[in-house]
Amino acid sequence: MPKVGVILSGSGVFDGSEIHEAVITLLTIERRKADYVCMATDINQVHTIDHLTGNESEDEQRNVLVESARIARGNIRDIKDINADEIDALIIPGGFGAAKNLCDFAVKGADCEVNPDVKELVLSMNKAGKPIGAMCIAPALIAKVFEGSDIKPTLTIGTDKQTAEAIEKMGAIHNDCSVDDIVVDYDNRIVTTPAYMLAKGISEAGTGIERLVEEVLAMV
Repeated sequence: MPKVGVILSGSGVFDGSEIHEAVITLLTIERRKADYVCMATDINQVHTIDHLTGNESEDEQRNVLVESARIARGNIRDIKDINADEIDALIIPGGFGAAKNLCDFAVKGADCEVNPDVKELVLSMNKAGKPIGAMCIAPALIAKVFEGSDIKPTLTIGTDKQTAEAIEKMGAIHNDCSVDDIVVDYDNRIVTTPAYMLAKGISEAGTGIERLVEEVLAMV
C-alpha cells in the first residue's frame, strides 16, 4: 500500500492548514487504497487568528504541531523525524499556515525563507524521484525550495497575477489553471492545483484536490 506524507501547518485557513483541503486530501488518499502519514513542524505559529471575527488574538500563542493534531485526530509526527525513505509521496495542503508557518511567503513574498525541516524533506523526496503535490498557496513554498538550483518546477496557484509573478521571480514556471484542473510537471514529478485560491466552495476545491491526489498516486 503506498504511503503518502501530508504536511499540515496548523488548523484553520487564516493561520494554519485549510481544513477542507486537508480533509479532502486525507479522504481521497484513503479512498484510493493508500495510507497517509500526517506531519507538522513543532514550532509556534506566527500568530493566532480568531476565525469568527478575522481578528488576530493578541495574547494567544499556538503550536503548529499541536494544532495540526486536531485535523489528524492525534495521529501525527514531528516532520524532523520523517525520512523520505519511509514515504512514497508528499502532499502539502494550503491555507495561510503554508505561507506563514512552513515558510514566510505571506510576509516576504519572493524573499521568503522555508522552514529547514520542510525544505530538507521536499529536497529529499525530489532527489529520490518521489512525487510531490501542493495546492492553494503551497506551490509558492515549492518554488522557493528549488530557487537557485537546476530544477525549474512548473507550478500553479490559479490565476492570481501577483502571486504568479512572485513564483516566477523565484525561478519557477507558472501556468494559469482553472479551479477543477491540475498542472503536472512530469520531469520533476510535481503536481499542483489552485484549490481555495480560486474555489468558491468545498465541492469546487474538492474536484482539483481529488485529481491531484490521483495523479500523485499514479506516479508512485
